[in-house]
Amino acid sequence: MEFEHAHDEFIHLHLNRRSGERRGRLERGHREAEKLFCRKVWWPLNGKFDDLHPEFEVLDWRGRSYFCDFAYLTPNLRLMIEIKGFGPHVTDMDRQKYCNELNRETFLTAMGYRVISFAYDDVSQRADLCITLLRMVLNHYQPNELSGESRLKVSEREILRLAYTLARPIRPIDVKTHLSINHRTAVRLLQGLCDRGILLPIAGAEDKHVVKYALRPQASQGLW
Repeated sequence: MEFEHAHDEFIHLHLNRRSGERRGRLERGHREAEKLFCRKVWWPLNGKFDDLHPEFEVLDWRGRSYFCDFAYLTPNLRLMIEIKGFGPHVTDMDRQKYCNELNRETFLTAMGYRVISFAYDDVSQRADLCITLLRMVLNHYQPNELSGESRLKVSEREILRLAYTLARPIRPIDVKTHLSINHRTAVRLLQGLCDRGILLPIAGAEDKHVVKYALRPQASQGLW
């Protein structure tokens, strides 16, 4: 199914389920930025709109209604997604609005939601980066539910997450401890990531043996 047809069905489905302000908010709120996200990020990654809810209403810490751009709701994940333009969310925001936004995101986190935001400029001009970051989030919760074949094995993704978390070159002992595997398997996985150009091997004293591995900048984008 082509995007335009699938997107029209997606919006009409949710319009038909709603009435009053919830319907009006969807009619008014799902505009260029939200459709652009659907077309350039969500559709290439998923190929469907199952479990995605546009202009989703929640209550904030004051009990007031708030409509987020999207909510992705599955048995394993409750994810809020916002598309933020520089003007409305930075240059046009006063101190109270800024405080309210941070308080709302913290409250939603406390209520069990994950809240992530994408800049409109990135959605428009760097959609591949948005896809990579969103894939990383979704794979963390449901590694087998994305359409298409995952480009990295679960163990490889965990090694990359560990490398980003450590913020230093990763060693076989780090992988061995984190994944509860033996040294030989840890080295094999690390060498496999080197072969794919994701990690760089770093030799020890006198350059005799590889002792640790560094992330190659931006090499993992698009591989998740």
